Amino acid sequence: MKQVESYETDGLRKEFLHVRQTTMELFEPLSIEDAVMQSDPFGSPPNWHLAHVTWFFHKILEEYGLKANDGKVVNSDYLNSYYQRYKRILPKSERGKFPRPTVNQTLEYRKDIEKRLLKMLERIDKEDALTEKFAYDFMLANQHEMQHQELMIYDLQHYFNRYQDPTDNYSPKYMKEFRKRNKVVEGDMVTIPGGIYYLGFNGSGFSYDNELPEHKVYLQPYQIDIYPVTNADYMTFISSGGYGDYRFWLADGWDFISQNNWKAPLYWENIDGQWYKKDFHGIAKVPPEQPVTNVSYYEADAYARWMGKRIPTEAEWEKASSWNEELQKKTKYPWGDELPTEDHANVLESWIWSASDIGTYPMGKSYYGCHQMIGDVWEWTSSEYVLYPRFKSRFQEYTDKWSINQKVLRGGSFATSKNQIRNSYRNYFKPHERILFSGFRCAKDLM
Repeated sequence: MKQVESYETDGLRKEFLHVRQTTMELFEPLSIEDAVMQSDPFGSPPNWHLAHVTWFFHKILEEYGLKANDGKVVNSDYLNSYYQRYKRILPKSERGKFPRPTVNQTLEYRKDIEKRLLKMLERIDKEDALTEKFAYDFMLANQHEMQHQELMIYDLQHYFNRYQDPTDNYSPKYMKEFRKRNKVVEGDMVTIPGGIYYLGFNGSGFSYDNELPEHKVYLQPYQIDIYPVTNADYMTFISSGGYGDYRFWLADGWDFISQNNWKAPLYWENIDGQWYKKDFHGIAKVPPEQPVTNVSYYEADAYARWMGKRIPTEAEWEKASSWNEELQKKTKYPWGDELPTEDHANVLESWIWSASDIGTYPMGKSYYGCHQMIGDVWEWTSSEYVLYPRFKSRFQEYTDKWSINQKVLRGGSFATSKNQIRNSYRNYFKPHERILFSGFRCAKDLM
Protein backbone atom coordinates (compact mmCIF):
# COMPACT_ATOMS: atom_id res chain seq x y z
CA MET A 1 0.00 0.00 0.00
CA LYS A 2 1.15 3.52 -0.77
CA GLN A 3 3.06 5.17 2.07
CA VAL A 4 2.48 8.77 3.16
CA GLU A 5 5.19 11.07 4.53
CA SER A 6 5.59 10.36 8.24
CA TYR A 7 5.49 14.01 9.28
CA GLU A 8 1.78 14.06 8.43
CA THR A 9 1.02 12.16 11.63
CA ASP A 10 1.70 15.39 13.53
CA GLY A 11 -0.98 17.15 11.51
CA LEU A 12 -3.45 14.34 12.16
CA ARG A 13 -2.71 14.51 15.88
CA LYS A 14 -3.13 18.26 16.10
CA GLU A 15 -6.40 18.28 14.18
CA PHE A 16 -7.73 15.37 16.25
CA LEU A 17 -7.02 17.14 19.54
CA HIS A 18 -8.47 20.41 18.26
CA VAL A 19 -11.68 18.78 17.02
CA ARG A 20 -12.17 16.84 20.25
CA GLN A 21 -11.62 19.98 22.32
CA THR A 22 -14.15 21.95 20.27
CA THR A 23 -16.78 19.25 20.75
CA MET A 24 -16.28 19.38 24.51
CA GLU A 25 -16.49 23.18 24.51
CA LEU A 26 -19.89 22.87 22.84
CA PHE A 27 -21.02 20.22 25.32
CA GLU A 28 -19.72 21.72 28.58
CA PRO A 29 -22.45 24.39 29.08
CA LEU A 30 -25.18 21.70 29.19
CA SER A 31 -26.73 20.26 32.32
CA ILE A 32 -26.99 16.49 32.47
CA GLU A 33 -30.76 16.78 32.04
CA ASP A 34 -30.40 18.78 28.82
CA ALA A 35 -27.59 16.55 27.56
CA VAL A 36 -29.80 13.46 27.29
CA MET A 37 -32.94 15.00 25.77
CA GLN A 38 -34.05 14.42 22.19
CA SER A 39 -36.43 17.16 21.09
CA ASP A 40 -37.26 15.78 17.66
CA PRO A 41 -36.99 12.41 15.86
CA PHE A 42 -34.78 14.18 13.29
CA GLY A 43 -32.14 15.00 15.89
CA SER A 44 -30.22 13.28 18.65
CA PRO A 45 -29.40 13.95 22.31
CA PRO A 46 -26.11 15.85 22.75
CA ASN A 47 -24.73 13.00 24.83
CA TRP A 48 -25.44 10.59 21.98
CA HIS A 49 -23.50 12.81 19.56
CA LEU A 50 -20.50 12.74 21.93
CA ALA A 51 -20.61 8.98 22.30
CA HIS A 52 -21.33 8.24 18.64
CA VAL A 53 -18.38 10.21 17.24
CA THR A 54 -16.15 8.37 19.73
CA TRP A 55 -17.68 5.07 18.59
CA PHE A 56 -16.74 6.02 15.03
CA PHE A 57 -13.10 6.48 16.06
CA HIS A 58 -13.41 3.19 17.97
CA LYS A 59 -14.33 1.48 14.69
CA ILE A 60 -11.28 3.01 13.02
CA LEU A 61 -9.16 1.45 15.77
CA GLU A 62 -10.77 -1.92 15.20
CA GLU A 63 -10.30 -1.59 11.44
CA TYR A 64 -6.56 -1.47 12.03
CA GLY A 65 -6.43 -4.32 14.52
CA LEU A 66 -6.58 -2.59 17.89
CA LYS A 67 -9.21 -3.39 20.49
CA ALA A 68 -10.57 -0.67 22.74
CA ASN A 69 -12.14 -1.01 26.21
CA ASP A 70 -13.45 -4.54 25.49
CA GLY A 71 -16.97 -3.40 26.43
CA LYS A 72 -15.94 -2.45 29.97
CA VAL A 73 -16.68 1.26 29.61
CA VAL A 74 -19.83 1.39 27.47
CA ASN A 75 -22.30 -0.82 25.68
CA SER A 76 -21.75 0.39 22.12
CA ASP A 77 -24.96 -1.24 20.83
CA TYR A 78 -26.69 2.12 21.34
CA LEU A 79 -24.22 4.07 19.22
CA ASN A 80 -24.43 2.70 15.68
CA SER A 81 -26.25 5.29 13.58
CA TYR A 82 -26.87 3.46 10.29
CA TYR A 83 -23.93 1.18 9.39
CA GLN A 84 -25.39 -2.19 8.48
CA ARG A 85 -21.98 -3.86 8.55
CA TYR A 86 -21.72 -3.15 12.27
CA LYS A 87 -24.97 -5.05 12.92
CA ARG A 88 -27.26 -3.73 15.63
CA ILE A 89 -28.71 -0.25 14.95
CA LEU A 90 -30.77 1.77 17.41
CA PRO A 91 -33.41 3.65 15.36
CA LYS A 92 -32.83 7.39 15.33
CA SER A 93 -36.21 8.16 16.85
CA GLU A 94 -35.37 5.93 19.83
CA ARG A 95 -32.10 7.58 20.88
CA GLY A 96 -33.70 9.81 23.49
CA LYS A 97 -35.52 6.86 25.05
CA PHE A 98 -32.28 5.05 25.83
CA PRO A 99 -29.91 7.51 27.54
CA ARG A 100 -27.03 5.08 27.40
CA PRO A 101 -24.17 5.37 27.81
CA THR A 102 -24.66 7.76 30.69
CA VAL A 103 -22.95 11.13 30.47
CA ASN A 104 -20.17 10.02 32.82
CA GLN A 105 -19.68 6.81 30.86
CA THR A 106 -19.49 8.79 27.62
CA LEU A 107 -16.81 11.07 29.01
CA GLU A 108 -14.75 8.08 30.18
CA TYR A 109 -15.25 6.40 26.82
CA ARG A 110 -13.94 9.48 25.03
CA LYS A 111 -10.84 9.57 27.22
CA ASP A 112 -10.15 5.88 26.66
CA ILE A 113 -10.46 6.06 22.87
CA GLU A 114 -8.45 9.27 22.66
CA LYS A 115 -5.62 7.69 24.64
CA ARG A 116 -5.54 4.63 22.40
CA LEU A 117 -5.70 6.64 19.20
CA LEU A 118 -2.83 8.87 20.27
CA LYS A 119 -0.77 5.80 21.12
CA MET A 120 -1.58 4.38 17.71
CA LEU A 121 -0.41 7.58 16.00
CA GLU A 122 2.76 7.51 18.08
CA ARG A 123 3.49 3.94 16.99
CA ILE A 124 2.81 4.74 13.33
CA ASP A 125 5.13 7.73 13.57
CA LYS A 126 7.94 5.68 15.12
CA GLU A 127 7.62 2.96 12.51
CA ASP A 128 7.22 5.44 9.64
CA ALA A 129 4.14 3.40 8.70
CA LEU A 130 1.47 5.96 7.82
CA THR A 131 -0.51 4.75 4.81
CA GLU A 132 -2.76 6.77 2.57
CA LYS A 133 -5.78 4.68 3.58
CA PHE A 134 -5.22 5.15 7.30
CA ALA A 135 -4.62 8.90 6.84
CA TYR A 136 -7.90 9.20 4.91
CA ASP A 137 -9.89 7.15 7.43
CA PHE A 138 -8.49 9.18 10.31
CA MET A 139 -9.25 12.49 8.58
CA LEU A 140 -12.72 11.19 7.76
CA ALA A 141 -13.33 10.48 11.44
CA ASN A 142 -12.21 14.02 12.30
CA GLN A 143 -14.52 15.44 9.63
CA HIS A 144 -17.32 13.21 10.86
CA GLU A 145 -16.99 14.72 14.33
CA MET A 146 -17.08 18.24 12.86
CA GLN A 147 -20.33 17.30 11.12
CA HIS A 148 -21.79 16.19 14.43
CA GLN A 149 -20.73 19.42 16.08
CA GLU A 150 -23.00 21.20 13.62
CA LEU A 151 -25.79 18.66 13.99
CA MET A 152 -25.62 19.10 17.76
CA ILE A 153 -26.00 22.87 17.34
CA TYR A 154 -29.13 22.30 15.23
CA ASP A 155 -30.49 20.09 18.00
CA LEU A 156 -29.66 22.63 20.70
CA GLN A 157 -31.56 25.43 18.96
CA HIS A 158 -34.53 23.13 18.40
CA TYR A 159 -34.53 21.84 21.98
CA PHE A 160 -34.33 25.21 23.72
CA ASN A 161 -37.07 26.65 21.53
CA ARG A 162 -39.58 24.66 23.57
CA TYR A 163 -38.97 27.02 26.50
CA GLN A 164 -40.70 30.39 26.22
CA ASP A 165 -38.47 31.95 28.86
CA PRO A 166 -35.78 33.84 26.89
CA THR A 167 -33.23 33.19 29.63
CA ASP A 168 -33.79 29.43 29.48
CA ASN A 169 -31.41 28.93 26.61
CA TYR A 170 -28.15 27.39 25.57
CA SER A 171 -25.25 29.59 26.75
CA PRO A 172 -22.23 29.05 24.51
CA LYS A 173 -18.78 29.07 26.06
CA TYR A 174 -17.71 31.63 23.46
CA MET A 175 -19.94 34.26 21.87
CA LYS A 176 -18.63 37.24 19.94
CA GLU A 177 -20.49 40.35 18.88
CA PHE A 178 -21.85 40.71 15.38
CA ARG A 179 -19.43 42.30 12.97
CA LYS A 180 -20.47 45.69 11.68
CA ARG A 181 -21.53 45.78 8.07
CA ASN A 182 -19.19 47.89 5.98
CA LYS A 183 -21.72 48.98 3.40
CA VAL A 184 -24.98 47.98 1.82
CA VAL A 185 -24.52 45.47 -1.00
CA GLU A 186 -25.50 47.07 -4.27
CA GLY A 187 -27.06 45.24 -7.16
CA ASP A 188 -29.34 42.29 -7.51
CA MET A 189 -27.93 39.56 -9.76
CA VAL A 190 -24.72 38.90 -11.66
CA THR A 191 -24.37 37.22 -15.04
CA ILE A 192 -22.30 34.04 -15.28
CA PRO A 193 -21.15 32.94 -18.74
CA GLY A 194 -22.07 29.50 -19.99
CA GLY A 195 -19.90 26.76 -21.43
CA ILE A 196 -18.07 23.71 -20.13
CA TYR A 197 -17.40 23.70 -16.39
CA TYR A 198 -15.47 21.10 -14.39
CA LEU A 199 -17.65 20.23 -11.40
CA GLY A 200 -16.14 18.80 -8.22
CA PHE A 201 -13.08 18.94 -5.99
CA ASN A 202 -9.70 19.49 -7.61
CA GLY A 203 -7.56 20.90 -4.81
CA SER A 204 -5.18 19.53 -2.20
CA GLY A 205 -6.16 18.25 1.22
CA PHE A 206 -9.19 16.31 2.35
CA SER A 207 -12.40 15.93 0.40
CA TYR A 208 -15.29 13.52 0.70
CA ASP A 209 -15.59 10.88 -1.99
CA ASN A 210 -18.89 12.38 -3.16
CA GLU A 211 -17.02 15.51 -4.30
CA LEU A 212 -15.10 13.36 -6.77
CA PRO A 213 -14.22 12.87 -9.50
CA GLU A 214 -14.12 16.31 -11.07
CA HIS A 215 -16.02 16.04 -14.34
CA LYS A 216 -17.35 18.10 -17.23
CA VAL A 217 -20.80 19.64 -17.25
CA TYR A 218 -22.25 22.13 -19.70
CA LEU A 219 -23.92 25.29 -18.40
CA GLN A 220 -26.09 27.73 -20.27
CA PRO A 221 -25.40 31.38 -19.33
CA TYR A 222 -27.41 32.42 -16.29
CA GLN A 223 -27.83 35.00 -13.59
CA ILE A 224 -27.53 34.39 -9.86
CA ASP A 225 -28.30 36.54 -6.83
CA ILE A 226 -25.30 38.32 -5.37
CA TYR A 227 -26.51 37.55 -1.87
CA PRO A 228 -28.84 35.06 -0.17
CA VAL A 229 -32.52 35.92 0.18
CA THR A 230 -32.98 37.99 3.34
CA ASN A 231 -35.57 37.83 6.09
CA ALA A 232 -37.04 41.11 4.79
CA ASP A 233 -37.35 39.62 1.30
CA TYR A 234 -39.04 36.55 2.71
CA MET A 235 -41.43 38.58 4.89
CA THR A 236 -42.72 40.19 1.70
CA PHE A 237 -43.42 36.74 0.27
CA ILE A 238 -45.37 35.84 3.43
CA SER A 239 -47.35 39.09 3.57
CA SER A 240 -48.27 38.74 -0.10
CA GLY A 241 -49.98 35.42 0.68
CA GLY A 242 -47.22 33.17 -0.61
CA TYR A 243 -48.04 30.35 1.82
CA GLY A 244 -51.67 30.38 0.71
CA ASP A 245 -51.23 30.27 -3.05
CA TYR A 246 -50.79 26.79 -4.52
CA ARG A 247 -49.50 28.21 -7.81
CA PHE A 248 -46.03 28.73 -6.35
CA TRP A 249 -45.63 25.33 -4.75
CA LEU A 250 -44.50 21.92 -5.90
CA ALA A 251 -47.29 19.38 -5.40
CA ASP A 252 -45.47 17.59 -2.57
CA GLY A 253 -44.58 20.92 -0.98
CA TRP A 254 -48.17 22.20 -1.09
CA ASP A 255 -49.43 18.99 0.48
CA PHE A 256 -46.75 19.12 3.15
CA ILE A 257 -47.25 22.73 4.23
CA SER A 258 -51.03 22.26 4.21
CA GLN A 259 -50.86 19.14 6.38
CA ASN A 260 -48.38 20.72 8.79
CA ASN A 261 -49.92 24.20 8.77
CA TRP A 262 -46.69 25.97 7.88
CA LYS A 263 -47.08 29.73 7.59
CA ALA A 264 -43.47 30.89 8.05
CA PRO A 265 -39.91 29.60 8.54
CA LEU A 266 -39.16 27.37 11.50
CA TYR A 267 -38.98 29.23 14.85
CA TRP A 268 -40.79 32.34 13.54
CA GLU A 269 -43.73 33.56 15.64
CA ASN A 270 -46.04 36.41 14.74
CA ILE A 271 -46.71 38.66 17.74
CA ASP A 272 -48.94 41.70 17.16
CA GLY A 273 -48.06 41.77 13.48
CA GLN A 274 -44.30 41.48 14.01
CA TRP A 275 -42.14 38.42 13.40
CA TYR A 276 -40.06 37.19 16.34
CA LYS A 277 -37.91 34.15 16.94
CA LYS A 278 -35.83 32.60 19.68
CA ASP A 279 -32.26 31.73 18.81
CA PHE A 280 -28.97 31.54 20.69
CA HIS A 281 -29.17 35.31 21.35
CA GLY A 282 -32.61 35.10 23.01
CA ILE A 283 -36.03 36.22 21.76
CA ALA A 284 -36.03 39.21 19.41
CA LYS A 285 -37.56 40.54 16.21
CA VAL A 286 -36.38 38.66 13.15
CA PRO A 287 -33.42 40.72 11.79
CA PRO A 288 -34.46 41.98 8.33
CA GLU A 289 -30.99 42.10 6.73
CA GLN A 290 -29.88 38.59 7.70
CA PRO A 291 -30.30 35.66 5.29
CA VAL A 292 -33.54 33.81 5.89
CA THR A 293 -32.73 30.66 7.86
CA ASN A 294 -34.43 27.34 8.65
CA VAL A 295 -36.44 27.08 5.45
CA SER A 296 -37.07 23.88 3.51
CA TYR A 297 -36.40 23.33 -0.17
CA TYR A 298 -40.14 23.53 -0.74
CA GLU A 299 -40.22 27.03 0.75
CA ALA A 300 -37.13 28.14 -1.16
CA ASP A 301 -38.56 26.90 -4.44
CA ALA A 302 -41.92 28.57 -3.81
CA TYR A 303 -40.26 31.91 -3.10
CA ALA A 304 -38.15 31.64 -6.26
CA ARG A 305 -41.24 30.91 -8.38
CA TRP A 306 -43.06 33.84 -6.78
CA MET A 307 -40.14 36.06 -7.81
CA GLY A 308 -40.15 34.71 -11.36
CA LYS A 309 -36.80 33.05 -10.72
CA ARG A 310 -35.62 29.56 -9.79
CA ILE A 311 -33.19 27.77 -7.47
CA PRO A 312 -29.70 27.31 -9.03
CA THR A 313 -28.27 23.90 -9.78
CA GLU A 314 -25.26 22.85 -7.76
CA ALA A 315 -23.03 23.29 -10.81
CA GLU A 316 -24.30 26.86 -11.27
CA TRP A 317 -23.77 27.56 -7.59
CA GLU A 318 -20.24 26.10 -7.62
CA LYS A 319 -19.14 28.01 -10.71
CA ALA A 320 -20.42 31.30 -9.26
CA SER A 321 -18.45 30.59 -6.11
CA SER A 322 -15.32 28.94 -7.51
CA TRP A 323 -14.40 30.11 -10.98
CA ASN A 324 -11.90 32.95 -11.40
CA GLU A 325 -12.04 34.22 -14.96
CA GLU A 326 -8.78 36.16 -14.68
CA LEU A 327 -6.80 33.20 -13.33
CA GLN A 328 -8.70 30.75 -15.54
CA LYS A 329 -9.03 28.28 -12.70
CA LYS A 330 -11.20 27.27 -9.76
CA THR A 331 -10.37 28.28 -6.21
CA LYS A 332 -11.12 26.34 -3.04
CA TYR A 333 -13.10 29.23 -1.56
CA PRO A 334 -14.80 32.20 -3.23
CA TRP A 335 -11.90 34.53 -2.37
CA GLY A 336 -9.04 32.13 -3.14
CA ASP A 337 -7.35 29.11 -1.61
CA GLU A 338 -6.72 30.43 1.91
CA LEU A 339 -8.72 29.08 4.87
CA PRO A 340 -11.63 31.27 6.00
CA THR A 341 -10.76 34.04 8.46
CA GLU A 342 -13.02 36.38 10.38
CA ASP A 343 -12.74 38.79 7.45
CA HIS A 344 -13.97 36.23 4.90
CA ALA A 345 -16.94 34.37 6.34
CA ASN A 346 -19.16 33.66 9.32
CA VAL A 347 -18.41 30.06 10.33
CA LEU A 348 -18.35 28.15 13.61
CA GLU A 349 -15.02 29.60 14.71
CA SER A 350 -16.50 33.10 14.33
CA TRP A 351 -18.59 32.24 17.43
CA ILE A 352 -21.39 34.60 16.39
CA TRP A 353 -24.11 31.93 16.69
CA SER A 354 -26.31 33.46 14.02
CA ALA A 355 -26.27 34.47 10.39
CA SER A 356 -24.84 37.93 9.68
CA ASP A 357 -26.27 40.89 7.81
CA ILE A 358 -25.78 40.87 4.07
CA GLY A 359 -22.62 42.76 3.14
CA THR A 360 -20.71 42.01 6.34
CA TYR A 361 -17.92 40.11 4.56
CA PRO A 362 -16.90 41.96 1.37
CA MET A 363 -13.48 40.27 1.43
CA GLY A 364 -15.23 36.92 1.08
CA LYS A 365 -17.03 37.60 -2.18
CA SER A 366 -16.37 35.51 -5.27
CA TYR A 367 -14.73 36.64 -8.51
CA TYR A 368 -18.18 37.29 -9.97
CA GLY A 369 -19.21 39.37 -6.94
CA CYS A 370 -21.41 36.91 -5.03
CA HIS A 371 -21.38 37.57 -1.28
CA GLN A 372 -21.51 35.15 1.63
CA MET A 373 -21.39 31.92 -0.34
CA ILE A 374 -19.39 30.35 2.48
CA GLY A 375 -20.82 30.39 6.00
CA ASP A 376 -23.99 32.01 7.38
CA VAL A 377 -26.54 29.59 5.81
CA TRP A 378 -26.44 26.41 3.77
CA GLU A 379 -27.92 27.18 0.37
CA TRP A 380 -30.42 24.89 -1.29
CA THR A 381 -29.77 23.92 -4.91
CA SER A 382 -32.25 22.34 -7.29
CA SER A 383 -29.94 19.37 -7.88
CA GLU A 384 -30.84 15.91 -6.70
CA TYR A 385 -28.13 14.31 -4.59
CA VAL A 386 -26.62 11.75 -6.95
CA LEU A 387 -23.12 10.38 -7.10
CA TYR A 388 -20.82 11.84 -9.74
CA PRO A 389 -19.96 9.79 -12.85
CA ARG A 390 -17.18 7.26 -12.08
CA PHE A 391 -17.71 7.71 -8.33
CA LYS A 392 -15.69 5.35 -6.11
CA SER A 393 -16.55 4.93 -2.46
CA ARG A 394 -13.70 5.43 0.00
CA PHE A 395 -15.72 4.46 3.09
CA GLN A 396 -18.73 2.25 2.53
CA GLU A 397 -22.12 3.51 3.76
CA TYR A 398 -20.90 7.05 4.44
CA THR A 399 -21.95 9.08 1.39
CA ASP A 400 -22.90 6.42 -1.11
CA LYS A 401 -26.17 4.96 0.09
CA TRP A 402 -27.97 8.29 0.58
CA SER A 403 -28.17 9.26 -3.09
CA ILE A 404 -31.95 9.11 -3.40
CA ASN A 405 -34.76 11.62 -2.70
CA GLN A 406 -32.50 14.36 -1.33
CA LYS A 407 -31.45 17.82 -2.49
CA VAL A 408 -27.90 19.17 -2.49
CA LEU A 409 -26.99 22.19 -0.37
CA ARG A 410 -23.78 24.17 -0.67
CA GLY A 411 -21.71 26.69 1.27
CA GLY A 412 -21.93 25.82 4.96
CA SER A 413 -23.47 27.81 7.81
CA PHE A 414 -22.48 29.76 10.89
CA ALA A 415 -22.24 26.37 12.64
CA THR A 416 -19.89 24.75 10.09
CA SER A 417 -16.21 24.50 10.95
CA LYS A 418 -13.81 26.44 8.76
CA ASN A 419 -11.77 23.22 8.51
CA GLN A 420 -14.66 21.42 6.90
CA ILE A 421 -16.27 23.75 4.40
CA ARG A 422 -15.13 24.53 0.83
CA ASN A 423 -16.80 25.38 -2.48
CA SER A 424 -17.08 21.74 -3.56
CA TYR A 425 -18.58 20.39 -0.29
CA ARG A 426 -21.92 18.67 -0.92
CA ASN A 427 -24.46 18.53 1.89
CA TYR A 428 -27.82 16.86 1.34
CA PHE A 429 -31.21 16.82 3.04
CA LYS A 430 -34.75 15.89 2.17
CA PRO A 431 -36.78 18.73 0.63
CA HIS A 432 -39.11 19.11 3.64
CA GLU A 433 -36.35 19.32 6.25
CA ARG A 434 -35.54 22.68 7.81
CA ILE A 435 -34.01 22.08 11.22
CA LEU A 436 -30.66 22.76 9.58
CA PHE A 437 -29.46 26.36 9.12
CA SER A 438 -30.63 26.48 5.51
CA GLY A 439 -31.31 29.41 3.24
CA PHE A 440 -30.98 30.02 -0.49
CA ARG A 441 -30.31 32.43 -3.31
CA CYS A 442 -32.09 32.50 -6.64
CA ALA A 443 -31.00 32.13 -10.25
CA LYS A 444 -32.50 33.10 -13.58
CA ASP A 445 -32.14 31.93 -17.16
CA LEU A 446 -30.80 34.36 -19.73
CA MET A 447 -33.11 34.55 -22.69
